[in-house]
Amino acid sequence: MSNYETIIYEKKDMVVTITLNRPDQLNALSPDVYAELYDAMEIIDKDDDVRVVIFKGEGKAFCAGADLKAMQPSLEKASLCVKYLEMCHRTYNRIEELTKPTIAQVHGMCLAGGIELIESCDIIIACESARIGDQHSARGLVPGGGSTQRLIRQMNFRKAKEILLTGEWMSAAEAYEWGFINKVVPDDQLEQAALDMAEKLTKQSPMASKTIKWLCNKGIQADLTTALRMEIASTAQHAFTDDFREGIASFMERRKPEFKGL
Repeated sequence: MSNYETIIYEKKDMVVTITLNRPDQLNALSPDVYAELYDAMEIIDKDDDVRVVIFKGEGKAFCAGADLKAMQPSLEKASLCVKYLEMCHRTYNRIEELTKPTIAQVHGMCLAGGIELIESCDIIIACESARIGDQHSARGLVPGGGSTQRLIRQMNFRKAKEILLTGEWMSAAEAYEWGFINKVVPDDQLEQAALDMAEKLTKQSPMASKTIKWLCNKGIQADLTTALRMEIASTAQHAFTDDFREGIASFMERRKPEFKGL
C-alpha cells in the first residue's frame, strides 16, 4: 500500500505485516524507522479491512535496538535526549494503543529497542533460537524506551529486574517460562505460527477485540475497583454493537458468527 524506506508494509486479506527492513544494520531503530512505524499505525487504524497486524524483522535478526549513529546527535544535550526518548515513547504507545490485535514474530536477536517494540504488542511468538534482552545496563545506559515500566508489568517482576540490571539475555524458553512471551516454536515453524495466530484473531469480533484490548491495557494501570467500573461501562456500551447482536444470534441459531466490525 504505502511506500516506505525502512519498513515493508504488506496487506493480505485482513492481515497487515510490518517488516523492519534494515537487515544490514540488524534492523536497528532510527528516527526514520520510528516515523514510518507511527505512520503505518495511523493508516492501519483507519482501515476497517485490517483486523490483525504482524511485526517481524528482515534478515538474521528481529531488531538489535537503537541505531547508535543516528541517535548520536540526540546525546549532545539533555533537551535533545528528551525529545528523542519522547519520539520512542510516542511510537511504542501508538503500537500499544492500536485498536487491532498485534503479533510480534521474533527470530534471532531482539535487543533493547527491539524488546521495547515487542513489549508494545499484544502477543509474542518466538522461535527456539531467538535471544531476547535489554543490555543497556551492561553499557552504562538506562532503557528509556519503556522497558523499566512495561517489562516489569509483563513478566515475573524479580526476573524482569534481573534482566534489566544484569543485561543478560533470555532464551525463548526462559522468556516463555517467565511469562513474557506467548509461544515458542521450532525455527522453521515461526512464520506459520504467526500466520495461524493471525487467522485465529481475524475470526473474532473486531469490536469485541478492540474493547477487550483497551480494557486490558488500561485496567492494568488502574486499581481494581476503577478497572471493574471501566469494564462495566465498556461492556454495556459494546452490547449495542452489531457484532454483539450477531454473536448472540449466531449462538441461538447454532451457526458460526459473521462479524463485520460494527
